[in-house]
Amino acid sequence: MRVALALPFLRSGLTRWDGFLSLSAGTQFLFEEQFKLHVLGGEYALPLPDHLALLTAIAEILLPIFLIAGFGARLTALGLLMMTGVIQLVFPDGWMNFHLYWAAIALGIMALGPGVLSLDHWLFKGIVRSVRPGAQ
Repeated sequence: MRVALALPFLRSGLTRWDGFLSLSAGTQFLFEEQFKLHVLGGEYALPLPDHLALLTAIAEILLPIFLIAGFGARLTALGLLMMTGVIQLVFPDGWMNFHLYWAAIALGIMALGPGVLSLDHWLFKGIVRSVRPGAQ
């Protein structure tokens, strides 16, 4: 589930950069001119589009990497769920093809946790051992 949710965001995040910490002109154009919030039947420009573009580009790289590694997986899944909600407001017709599934996977990760093959599992296991000496 972690990989299934992470990959679309990571692939999108990789397209947002022209080099190290340099947003692509296409990303800047999309956030400034193309992306609009669809709320209550109206279309509204994104607030602070340059800042939002940078924040989105960073989040689309870091959150999927953390999720694949299983580091802070529940919190990371919540972040991607919130991004999915915003994406739904920008692309209201995408709920059937993508957004519903992304939201369901994110909620599943939040409810079930990251699983045994995750940094969270091994870090938490070490914390439990240090709190309860002799615990297996």
